[in-house]
Amino acid sequence: MHLKRFSDAKPYDAPNHRGVVGLRLQGFEPGGPTNQWVGLSQFLPGGGAGPDSTPFEKVYIVIDGEMTVMINGTETVLKRFDSCTIPGGEVREIINRSNHNCTMMVVIPYPPGVKP
Repeated sequence: MHLKRFSDAKPYDAPNHRGVVGLRLQGFEPGGPTNQWVGLSQFLPGGGAGPDSTPFEKVYIVIDGEMTVMINGTETVLKRFDSCTIPGGEVREIINRSNHNCTMMVVIPYPPGVKP
């Protein structure tokens, strides 16, 4: 088992994100997961990411608050404990349109060629 306390999670900067603090919960460290990493993103009102895409899929899980996800002109609001998978190559934009912070867990595979 690889234990990491929340108090030991380190912040990271995600490209093309705004109004957010990301914490790496697991991944990119010896003894951690070998296939994916897990982040916890805390978005301020008006914060978000994109529009952009990655070559690999990602999973979003809203822990608290709500997040609007926009894909191909369709908007979906994720609320507490809702989740979605964004396929690799799919262009998405996310924005916290509420007046409350949104806390979202993100699960992403390691990029090709990257080993923890």
